Amino acid sequence: MEAYENVKGRIFDIQRFSIHDGPGIRSIVFLKGCVLRCKWCCNPESQSGKVEVMTLDGKVKTMGQDVTVKEIMDEIVRDMPYYKRSGGGITLSGGECLCQADFSAALLQAAKDYGLNTAIESTACMSFDKIEKLLPYLDLYLMDIKHMDSEKHKKFTGQPNELILENARKLAEKAKKLIIRVPVVPTFNDTPEEIEAIARFASTLPGVEEIHLLPYHRLGQDKYEGLGRKYEMAHITPPSEQHMEMLLKVAQNTGLKAQIGG
Repeated sequence: MEAYENVKGRIFDIQRFSIHDGPGIRSIVFLKGCVLRCKWCCNPESQSGKVEVMTLDGKVKTMGQDVTVKEIMDEIVRDMPYYKRSGGGITLSGGECLCQADFSAALLQAAKDYGLNTAIESTACMSFDKIEKLLPYLDLYLMDIKHMDSEKHKKFTGQPNELILENARKLAEKAKKLIIRVPVVPTFNDTPEEIEAIARFASTLPGVEEIHLLPYHRLGQDKYEGLGRKYEMAHITPPSEQHMEMLLKVAQNTGLKAQIGG
């Protein structure tokens, strides 16, 4: 590693031995900060870039730690045999890693120097110059597209969708591999018409072959209470398996390879 090993960033967790969010066995680094405020977010502790205190199961936890690229890689490489055997590596999640673009780029560069597969989970709701910092070191871009209607997108996430869709078109041209992912959230985007609209758009993106439908769940609900915040989706029931299968067929009918989960 070179000078970038001392680049600092703020994370709140590292999840080892994941088999999701990219190929093989992976370590997922969760970064602080996000430009969206999705009502269903399962990581509300990721939204603010500040260090926070969260109470879970009666225990007070500090959410946010400033670390260097070297400190993270020292932990990541402990699982090198698993990455090598499975074709796995590192995925940056959050939050939104583009909020810390220089740190994310340095971390991905370090991972590539170790020969690891690299991926990010991202909404791409950021100026494209920041996205471009990551692309030379990025094997897979897992991009959320949540809705085609900008007004409804803003109502549920706090931001319109024009920049996201514009960046999706650019990423289709410049990213090594782009997969579109859709969090399927009842009352927001779980109708056949809404899923078809997203899948139709995705099918027009050059090189995009896959779309992943991620069913809404309530696993982050307790975190809101732990942060002293209200969870606005408490009344929403996760979509049934039958409903997800129906939406899967809708997505498949656009010609994309579709799957439930990621």
